This record gives sequence, structure tokens and C-alpha cells, in this order.
Amino acid sequence: MPSGSECTNSATTTCSRQCEYNRSMPSYLIQRIGGAMIVVFGVVSIVFLLIHLIPGDPVDVMLGEGATPADRETLRSSLGLDRPVAVQFAAYLEGLLRLDLGTSFHSQRPVTDVLLERLPATAQLAVVSLLVALVLALSLGMLAAVRRDTPWDTGSMAFSMLGVSIPNFWLGPLLILVFSLWLGWFPVSGREGAGAVVLPALTLGTGLAAILSRMVRSSLLEVLGEDYIRTARAKGLSPQRVLLRHGLRNALLPVITLLGLQLGALLAGAVVTETVFSWPGIGLLTIEAIQTRDYPVVQACVLLISLSYVLVNLLTDLAYAWIDPRIRLGTAA
Repeated sequence: MPSGSECTNSATTTCSRQCEYNRSMPSYLIQRIGGAMIVVFGVVSIVFLLIHLIPGDPVDVMLGEGATPADRETLRSSLGLDRPVAVQFAAYLEGLLRLDLGTSFHSQRPVTDVLLERLPATAQLAVVSLLVALVLALSLGMLAAVRRDTPWDTGSMAFSMLGVSIPNFWLGPLLILVFSLWLGWFPVSGREGAGAVVLPALTLGTGLAAILSRMVRSSLLEVLGEDYIRTARAKGLSPQRVLLRHGLRNALLPVITLLGLQLGALLAGAVVTETVFSWPGIGLLTIEAIQTRDYPVVQACVLLISLSYVLVNLLTDLAYAWIDPRIRLGTAA
């Protein structure tokens, strides 16, 4: 039995370690935010340079081939496209510092207003797709782990492999063919009615669910073999309580990490999915802006998607560091 001095020393060591963990959180936060800002600046710079270097002229798209050279030069000057690329880039960065995303070439409206009109549709699709992915992943992952090496396990993992293998641009039209044209259950495209989000959400959420379900299965199988799970069962707890309270809760840490990393893929997949279903969100706006060479809108859409991706990954890192303080100190295995 430990002496009183040993207990005091142990408590002091624990308190000191906890204080060290708490002090490390601000520095960890500053480090992550600094890295995120560098990534966003890199994305903004690369996108700006690429869209100005690729073939195609916004003036030709807006005026057509029959415009006179004088009209072309006048429009080019009014849009600021006659200036050197370096000057345009400096002006763009200055506008970003003022939170000014510029004016759309095509609609002559502030880009911020255009984004705010489309953002609710993308947010709705992302939230519903995420719910679909979580429900499918947790259900299939737990079923495969509990029924290991049975047909249930094989079927669940076969679904996962199928979901990863099928691209959105093929799955979307297939769902339209079956559930819209043949069965008539859901609209073919657009955002009219509550049922319009079902097929796009299934298209976008199935691939994420396939990846997450495999992680849930492997993580849960590892946790279910731990000693505290056997202790919980020996105490007479119900299998459901052991699985959900003691097993799943401890198996979610790597799942949360993977989920944060895959949310960026979810946003990227929204571009294809929104185009297939004519869903009026940021993804479809990006494609439309690329086709019309609307530089300010393209830059704003890519900036918004990259910011969302970086923010989600930043929050995932912070959640991981909060759950496991060793991450902040770099001492985790």
C-alpha cells in the first residue's frame, strides 16, 4: 500500500502534467491556425494564377466573336483585365483583406451576394449527406464488428467496397434512372420540395459511408478485445450497453479523425453531385463560373471550399488534441 508521501507526490505529478497540458493548448492552437493560413494563401495564389493562364478570355465569352476590337478593349479595361497579372493579384489580395470578393463579370453583382444565395443549398446538401453517411457507417460498421466472419460481415464490407468504387458521376444518373424515371419517387433535378435532396444526399453520402464503415468495424473490433470490455460483460451489463457505451464511445476517436479528413472530399464531391442533379449550390456555381470565365466568382468559390476544408481539418485537430492531450505535446505514440 503506497504511503502518504507517495500519494502526495503522485497527485502533484498529475496536477503538474495537467497544467502542462493546459498551457500547451494555446501554442498548439496558434501553430495550427498559422499552418491553416499558409495553406489558404497557397490555394488562393495557385487558383488565381491558373485561371489567368489557362486558355479562354472572359471578354470573348461576354461579347461574342462579332465584337469590334474597340469594344473588346473598352470592356477589358473596365474589368481591369488590361493590367499585368501581378497588379491584378495584388489588387485581389488587397480586396480580400477588406473582405471584398469583387464583382461578378457575368451578372455585375457583388460576388458575396451571389455566394450567399447559393450557400444554403450546399449547406443543406452537406448536412443531409453527412447524416446519411453517419447512419450507414455506424450501422454497417457495428453490424460487421458484432457479426464478425458471418455473411452480415461480408455483406457490409462488400457494400463498403462497392460504395468506394462507384464514382458520383455514375451513381447519380443511376439513382435518377431508377428512383426518378422508373419509380417516380423523387424529382429528377432542382431543389423543389423536401424529397429533392434525397438522391443527391445518397449520391454524396454513400462514398463517405463506405470509408467510415470500414474504420468503425476495425476500430470497434480492436476495442471489443480490451480487458475493460470483458469486465463490463462480467458485471452483467447488457450487450447493447457494452457495445454502445463502452465499445463505440472508445472506438470513435480514429473515426472522428477520418471523418474530418473526408469532409473535404465531401465538399469536393458536391461539385460533381450538384452538377448532375442541377442542385443550385456552390458546386454548380463553380462550374457555371468556369464555363463563363467569371474569374471573381471562380476565385470566391474555390476560396470558400478551401476555407471550409481547412476549417474542418483544424477543428478535427483541435478536437483530437482536446480528447488526447498528448497530441499537443507531441508525446502520443
